[in-house]
Amino acid sequence: MKYFLILLALSLLASSCGFYQYVWFISIGYGAAIALIGAGLLILFSQSLTVGTVLQCTLFVIYGCRLSGYLIYRDRKTAYHRRMKGEVKENNSVSPAAKIGIWVSAALLYVLETSPVLFRLTEQKGTDLFCIVGFVISAVGLLLETTADLQKNRAKKKNPGRFVETGLFRLVRCPNYFGEMTFWTGVFVSGLNVCRSAGMWICAVLGYAGIIYVMFGGARRLEIRQDKNYGNDPEYQRYKSTTPIMIPFVPIYSVKDHKWLVA
Repeated sequence: MKYFLILLALSLLASSCGFYQYVWFISIGYGAAIALIGAGLLILFSQSLTVGTVLQCTLFVIYGCRLSGYLIYRDRKTAYHRRMKGEVKENNSVSPAAKIGIWVSAALLYVLETSPVLFRLTEQKGTDLFCIVGFVISAVGLLLETTADLQKNRAKKKNPGRFVETGLFRLVRCPNYFGEMTFWTGVFVSGLNVCRSAGMWICAVLGYAGIIYVMFGGARRLEIRQDKNYGNDPEYQRYKSTTPIMIPFVPIYSVKDHKWLVA
């Protein structure tokens, strides 16, 4: 519990940037929190780290720094913020109580997501097959997410007014979200043999289920926005009806009507 609370404090500190811009609680603050949690784990357990756990914690740092860096670049160098006006709440339209609520709940989710690695370290499980397999899955997810972001930026620079259907976007309409889910699937898998209590399982499952829900909610928002921007384009309609929205080769083409995906 002591280490969990320390990580929660780090997560709260990193994500507090959301008080400056509300959306940063779940964007830039998200990446910063994961990076700081990874660094915190490396320091807290410096005497008992193994090769596998060092790699897992370092991957958190790389993941978080990449995500926050990319989001900062996107907000400053592209028209993304202007395009999102009206779709995300502005800072002055959110009450202080609501800000505190999302701050605490988001920070808690970030700790829950990383909890399988924390439990591996507290249980002194070291490096085993689950650790290695989980790390590989997470590394693949990070590669997919990074590649998708680069491909989308390249395509938008070439043709800003067109939807992206090249590269990984040929396989799935939200490859960056798919990469994100793959990353956290690896983290969850790495902890399958270390959870020894109901509390540990609840933390790990809630963290994993929470990020999957958030990703599908993000996919729903993106679909609504793309339908608004490209809905009259026959090529977009063909692309949408033949390319899965979230998971390659799984024939789920739309989540727009699932209003329970409100994230």
